[in-house]
Amino acid sequence: MRYFLLLVGLSTLGACASPVPPRDPNQAWVELYASPGELLMADRLDGQRLNDGRYFQVPNGAHELQARFQFEVNGPGGGLDGSTEPRQITCEIRVRYDDFAPGQRYRLEVRPLAMKAQGWLYDEQRNVLARAKVPRCGTF
Repeated sequence: MRYFLLLVGLSTLGACASPVPPRDPNQAWVELYASPGELLMADRLDGQRLNDGRYFQVPNGAHELQARFQFEVNGPGGGLDGSTEPRQITCEIRVRYDDFAPGQRYRLEVRPLAMKAQGWLYDEQRNVLARAKVPRCGTF
């Protein structure tokens, strides 16, 4: 498990080392936010796998964004069962929004909620545009 976390961490650092491409003014930009120690990566846009998981860049109109969110929780029962090792939880996050506008900036924020997650899509004025769906979470 620790080897997996190290591998994920190193791949994340590698992605951070390369510059983020310039924003296309003809598309909307969706930045991703999770608290330190958590990992939120873009996975698919309208069912198509993305090459760079650090952001979404979407054309005008309706789109479904899919991301993966990873966070740690203490062992089951808060350690009462003898397990003190933290567990890595991965959740699939989906957000559908119908009115992405070119040149606009959006923010997908996700946070843990017990053994699940919750998330929201915001515009630049911090208005909630859509609530994320969490179809599944687990230790996969």
